[in-house]
Amino acid sequence: MANEKPRDGVPGRKKTMSGKVRYLNPSARVASRPPPLAPLQLLAGLEDDELNGLLDAIYEGPAERPAWDGALRLLKQRLDASHVALIVRSPSADRFGTMSHIGYEDDHAMESYTKHLFAFDPFVNLDEGEVVTPEELIGEAWLDNAIYRDYLKPLDVRYVIGADLRSAEGVECQVRVARPHAAPPFGDRERALLRFILPHLKRAIRQQVRVDSLESERSLFAGAVNRLALGVISLSASGALLDMNDEARRILAERDGIALGMNGGLITDSAQEKRELQRLIELAIRKAGGKGLPGVAEAMPITRPSGRSRLGVLIKALPPGSWPEHERSPAAVLYLRDPEASTPQTAQEIARRLLGLTRVETRLAMYLTDGHSLDETADLMNIRRNTARTHLRSIFSKTGVTRQTTLVRLMLKSVFTLG
Repeated sequence: MANEKPRDGVPGRKKTMSGKVRYLNPSARVASRPPPLAPLQLLAGLEDDELNGLLDAIYEGPAERPAWDGALRLLKQRLDASHVALIVRSPSADRFGTMSHIGYEDDHAMESYTKHLFAFDPFVNLDEGEVVTPEELIGEAWLDNAIYRDYLKPLDVRYVIGADLRSAEGVECQVRVARPHAAPPFGDRERALLRFILPHLKRAIRQQVRVDSLESERSLFAGAVNRLALGVISLSASGALLDMNDEARRILAERDGIALGMNGGLITDSAQEKRELQRLIELAIRKAGGKGLPGVAEAMPITRPSGRSRLGVLIKALPPGSWPEHERSPAAVLYLRDPEASTPQTAQEIARRLLGLTRVETRLAMYLTDGHSLDETADLMNIRRNTARTHLRSIFSKTGVTRQTTLVRLMLKSVFTLG
């Protein structure tokens, strides 16, 4: 075993096929460590409010910019360190990852490490949750390693402790803490504190992965709804507006039939429609509170003084969540549909490719889908009616339909509306 050649070129250890580190002299490594002390003894001197503040900063870290800035600053202070870094890498990442760090600010050194030296760093792929030093991994050969010699030493970094975490989702996290040459090595108390926070850090990262996944899905669906030219407004239990998408903002900004009032509520040009809208909103909110039939939507039209087609409004109660109700909880959603909203050019291009139509045929099919007659479409496109009929016959041939209503149904159900 002592003569076994390491696979990664680092004396004292080698990597298995899975990439995990196997120590070539584990008994010597264990013997080099002092016996572990009781956790409370190791954490002696850390007041309750300090510990609570550190844990709060860890769980609030993902929401900070830069992420975990507060937690890293507290760790730097508690560990009397010159530098603390948190590196997070996604499962499929073949790059260095995202680093949040507190300490020296040497952009050139950071770029050199992330682009050239990271792949040769022996202080990676540690056993999960284990707090170690480079010397415990490869012995005194660490001081001759290129990472220390070319990267850390010029930054006055002599002592390093670190730990790795891996979430069930495959996200890898590396924590690294450093001290300068003039400082003493890290002791048992610093190790214990770092070991104590690791489970909390892992839990915070897992929660952030879930939140990021939900946010990605929300953004995807929100983009699809916007491309469908559907305005969406969420309402609280008090009827206050909580949020709205871009299409809803556009419709309200036109102030043509419906708009935002001075107090932030919805107003309409027609007093009668305003009363009806308020009644339907209150009805939906009561249903959200369990006082009506859930899932049944209410609808009404909104007249536009400009003479354009009336807006369609649908109000639907939202099912109550598992958390206690509060003023920022959405209780109902209001959908606004403008029948004259133009189709995005990207959707037209996708429809053209999906159905195998020409650009002129695609425009004609879009106008028909928007509710225009064939004669109206010919006028809008500035072409002869016979020419429009010729294009329509070509569309029928390419799509396999024989009736205009069937074509409209095909267009409305096609995935191009999500483009």
